[in-house]
Amino acid sequence: MIKRQQHAARRVASTMLTSGLLLLGSAAGASDMTPEKKLQAASLAATCANCHGTNGKGVEGSAVTGLANLSVEYIKTNMIWFKTGQRPATVMHQLSKGYTDEQIDIIANYLGKKD
Repeated sequence: MIKRQQHAARRVASTMLTSGLLLLGSAAGASDMTPEKKLQAASLAATCANCHGTNGKGVEGSAVTGLANLSVEYIKTNMIWFKTGQRPATVMHQLSKGYTDEQIDIIANYLGKKD
């Protein structure tokens, strides 16, 4: 059991490093995104709105966390944890499996707190 957890932790760390490197390469040109990429980002982020509110701003009185005040890295890390089963959830562990790592990166960058 411990070996499996260690393997999963290494896999997540490797995925995060790869995602981080991709982010570094794409973040510099985020303001130069093509209209198609902006539409893709908005469309992916819109899938979160039912639970997390429009543009991740949260729904007043909801137990579900708004995403707009969370860091990009926090959103990505937790999405990967949901996806790999490292973080238990009622729904997110199912939903996160439907996204590629690139899509998770796009969603986190679109909804996460802008520094």
